[in-house]
Amino acid sequence: MAHWLVKSEPAKYSWDQMVNDKRTHWDGVHNFQAALNMKAMKEGDRAFFYHSNEGKEIVGVVEIVRAFYPNPDEPSPHFGLIDVAPVMPVKRPVTLAEMKATAALKDMALIRQSRLSVCPVTDAEWGIVCKMAGIAA
Repeated sequence: MAHWLVKSEPAKYSWDQMVNDKRTHWDGVHNFQAALNMKAMKEGDRAFFYHSNEGKEIVGVVEIVRAFYPNPDEPSPHFGLIDVAPVMPVKRPVTLAEMKATAALKDMALIRQSRLSVCPVTDAEWGIVCKMAGIAA
């Protein structure tokens, strides 16, 4: 299983909305690197749900429940969708500032490529952040 991080502005789509919806498609990605990351996702992979702009913190974990597929509303074949479902909220949100202050996370894609909306998380980073968040890896 691979690990990822997906970002959403809470005013556009929040963790609470994700929980209410129980499942959703992840769209609106128009960055080639983020789209390549989405194409690499497999069913069963897990991702941190990160509130961007407002909050700047990891608030939950989602599971990829449908791998990359074409978006019928998107003219470019490079950009598509994945489907995600909530797994659990974190016990304690992990802020971007906390992650930046953690030496073992200095190479994390979220920190190195802060504008990337979908990014990989290594197994080691996953374990560290889960511990910070008070959840099992």
